[in-house]
Amino acid sequence: MEKDEAREERIRDEIVVDAYGAEEQALGWYYYLEEKLTFPFRARCICRRTVSPLEVGEEVCVVGMPPEEDCDHEIFVIINWQGRKLGVPLSQLGSVDVSEETGTAVEDWHYWVAMGYEFG
Repeated sequence: MEKDEAREERIRDEIVVDAYGAEEQALGWYYYLEEKLTFPFRARCICRRTVSPLEVGEEVCVVGMPPEEDCDHEIFVIINWQGRKLGVPLSQLGSVDVSEETGTAVEDWHYWVAMGYEFG
């Protein structure tokens, strides 16, 4: 993926600003996403993950964020799935017909992951 300077600046200045270490970066992302994502929203599975039962192309309703301690290594969101609430990696989901703010926030996380960045 090609470096996106505007996105890099937003991530640096709004999300991980003043973050010293992995825990503070994770919290920065958690609170950024909690603020920017408008729940509920529709999402589509864009990749298979062994930690998730979702199949590529499956559409789900994202209803919230799990407790912050569940996102200390990766960002998860809560979905309604087969009559239950389930946490799945946000990197596995592409947003569908969402507000600009929600779409940008999801894309910011996808960019972070695609660039190979990690907390720490």
